[in-house]
Amino acid sequence: MAAALVSIEEAREIVLSQCEVLAVQQVDIAEASGCVLAVDVVAPEDVPPFANSAVDGYAIIAADLETGQCELPVVAEVAAGAVTDRVLGRGEAIRIMTGAPVPVGADAVVMVENTERLDGGSSVRITATAAPGQAIRLAGDDIAAGTTVFTAGTFIRPAVAGVLASVNSRSVAVVPRARVAVLSTGDELIDDGGPLAPGQIRESNKTMLVGLVGDAGAIAVDLGVVRDDEAALEATLRRAADMCDAIVTSGGVSMGDYDVVKAVLSRIAVMHWMQIAIKPAKPFAFGLITNSAGRQIPVFGLPGNPVSSLVSFELLARPALRHIMGHAAPLMRPSVLAVADTALRRSPDGKVHYQRVHGGFAGDGRYHVSSGGPQGSHQLAATALANALAELPDGNGVVAGGDVTVYVLAF
Repeated sequence: MAAALVSIEEAREIVLSQCEVLAVQQVDIAEASGCVLAVDVVAPEDVPPFANSAVDGYAIIAADLETGQCELPVVAEVAAGAVTDRVLGRGEAIRIMTGAPVPVGADAVVMVENTERLDGGSSVRITATAAPGQAIRLAGDDIAAGTTVFTAGTFIRPAVAGVLASVNSRSVAVVPRARVAVLSTGDELIDDGGPLAPGQIRESNKTMLVGLVGDAGAIAVDLGVVRDDEAALEATLRRAADMCDAIVTSGGVSMGDYDVVKAVLSRIAVMHWMQIAIKPAKPFAFGLITNSAGRQIPVFGLPGNPVSSLVSFELLARPALRHIMGHAAPLMRPSVLAVADTALRRSPDGKVHYQRVHGGFAGDGRYHVSSGGPQGSHQLAATALANALAELPDGNGVVAGGDVTVYVLAF
């Protein structure tokens, strides 16, 4: 008797409900990019910490320029990283560089483009007027002390890390990037570059999945190809559970597959063997392996056909990995209501189809897609350059010019 089909939403709920967010770690700011903040960050100091010049030029008193062009003696010079103890008086100028502290007494800075050096630099002709505060960045102009700079859940991009460094947050509490073991199973897989014997094929899923794991923001740990041997597979999975935060396998989850993967996972993990009402990627397995430290490590059993493996990862494994790394919803790829420039045909079969398409924004401001070519679950070459998945509900598909929801894999 065929297993009952579950919806993609039900399958995703099963997965997400059993995947726990990783434990918070305190890390150096140099290691924080790519992680998610676990606590709010409050600035302990002003940024910038003092009033400084926004331009190279001359610090002056704005009232001295009320009548326009004038010549002023240059009584000091201050570079970035330096200070001057000279107090600027009326009718004087101090040469100043970008980022240097504004001298006491000055209330404006005139950019060098509006000046002319005279007498070897001992005086300056200023050819523009100035208003108080001109070209001066006040203390706290970017961030004031006591301000909540970032809240928990913020993804730490490089620019965010730069801001954290600017407020002296040298160590931050984060949800770390997950270490994810990736392996493929099957005696037929060859990954050493050698000649193929009858019945053998080149490994491709693992290579693809290692990249997809990295693209999800996790750290892929390549455990290679495991042969159809129960003892070897069990040893590899247990090692993976001890060294990683999640496991992604490829192959051995279809109804008709030889039962090595099923036998081992059923014995060492609490598993859900699913048939999902989607095409491709109908077969999918998910479970939890308890490692030697007592942690429950999620394992994602993806189908062996390469396109099915890719789609299954995108719809189920990727959002789960993002979840355990502390990312906020939505966990899926960005979705847009696109225009189908070509018909995206399908036949009714009780499943949601995910067709691989090429997409991009057009002059009308909308995202347009066209078919990515053959849609067979084994035809990875036809899928490789597709940059979106079109979601086609049960029915006859979408006509040219019709609207279709797509998940954008790359812009």
